[in-house]
Amino acid sequence: MPMPTEERVSQLVAGLVERRGFDLEGVSISAAGTAHAKVKVTVDSDEAAPLNAVADLSSDISEILDEAGDFGETPYLLEVTTPGIDRPLTELRHWRRARGRKVKVTLRTGAQSPEEKGKPRFEARVGAATEQDVALVLGGKRNPHRVTVPLADIEFAVVQVEFSPPGAAELELAGGVAPGRPQPGAQELPEGDEVDDVDDEVEAVEDEAAVSDSPTEGIVE
Repeated sequence: MPMPTEERVSQLVAGLVERRGFDLEGVSISAAGTAHAKVKVTVDSDEAAPLNAVADLSSDISEILDEAGDFGETPYLLEVTTPGIDRPLTELRHWRRARGRKVKVTLRTGAQSPEEKGKPRFEARVGAATEQDVALVLGGKRNPHRVTVPLADIEFAVVQVEFSPPGAAELELAGGVAPGRPQPGAQELPEGDEVDDVDDEVEAVEDEAAVSDSPTEGIVE
């Protein structure tokens, strides 16, 4: 029996994810070279999600997939996770949730750079974002100053790992860190919170090595 498509799984779980106060950021399915099919569901919310909320969501998603029966007799590993900090900023909600964080920006060809030297790639700290543009703080700790860049001019942007806190002036110009989001400058890893679910069993295990964006990892035997 062929496995369901990612679009099909997205349709099955989207309503539940929304009712729980999350945004469905993506679904991926892979099976090559593994004993189980692997279904990864990535969700996000305005505030950092507690592990128990992600675990409950994982259990309920598993029930929905089992009831649908699209996997037939194929065993599958369900992983429900929040995005890592290395997730590209592609939606307005991503920019708003990244306020206060340092990002690496690549402008589209032909767009005017806010950098003095006109570089199409640069680092900045995210400020307030609207439907049309985003405020970016350039200059780092030494010479922080705020500019506004149209979102349409940005081809690619991704949050950067920081190992030291930002300057007070640049963070103030950015408008502070988005509510419920970790402070920049702590030790960070690029993966999000994960809860794995093989069929109907969920076991969450704390990973002491990760903090802020990735405090836990789910492992199921």
